[in-house]
Amino acid sequence: MSTRNIVLFGETGAGKSSVVNLMTGEEKAETSPDTLHCTKHWKEYPIAFDGYNYNVFDTVALEEPQLGVANARNLIMKLNNEGGIDLLLFCVRAGSKLTATVRNNYRLFYEQLCEKNVHIVLVLTGLEGEQNMEDWWIRNKDIFTKYGIFVDGHVCITAANNLDGRGQELYQLSRQLIRNLVREHTHHRVTDKEGATVRRGATVGSGVTDERGGWFRRIIRKLELLLGNTKHCDIGRSTVG
Repeated sequence: MSTRNIVLFGETGAGKSSVVNLMTGEEKAETSPDTLHCTKHWKEYPIAFDGYNYNVFDTVALEEPQLGVANARNLIMKLNNEGGIDLLLFCVRAGSKLTATVRNNYRLFYEQLCEKNVHIVLVLTGLEGEQNMEDWWIRNKDIFTKYGIFVDGHVCITAANNLDGRGQELYQLSRQLIRNLVREHTHHRVTDKEGATVRRGATVGSGVTDERGGWFRRIIRKLELLLGNTKHCDIGRSTVG
């Protein structure tokens, strides 16, 4: 059985490392309070569940300009050497503001790096306070569309493993929900939105192997432009919650 490559991305504090631990069922990724930046460079986590193997790449938050540029090249080359990307997991904390960083993360990974050739799904964290976690998406899905964030699927979860009672029940439910979503979009989906056959392991840009510049330099320039706009710009004033 071939291994699928998954890229997990999102703002600092969105719970990316906790999502890794949720999927694996063990504490593989180091986590920290929201105010601390735990992942200083991308990390690869080989995981397996339901008879399938995955490599999950936990990425650096886009609001870290120097770290983002410094790690971009190595991550891109690593992914292409291992067969490309099979799925993007876009991690967003429910109740947080839709900032420019959130949208720029989406644009960089989905539109620029993957050129819209890879399935992307929203992983919405922090929903342990909801009576029904899926209700949050029903209330807020139009906000994402309004700001140009279009996805192939979503999952509403809690990735907090320090809760008792009902919170722990929701955590176990969340594990099954995200595993089902990953399996659906890496192994069970064989066509794209137009019905064409999906190419597994889509490479990250057509010119990534050109060592003299080309595609990679263009991506880095776009990354620097995105980062330059991140510190001072919000997408309106919308808070999802």
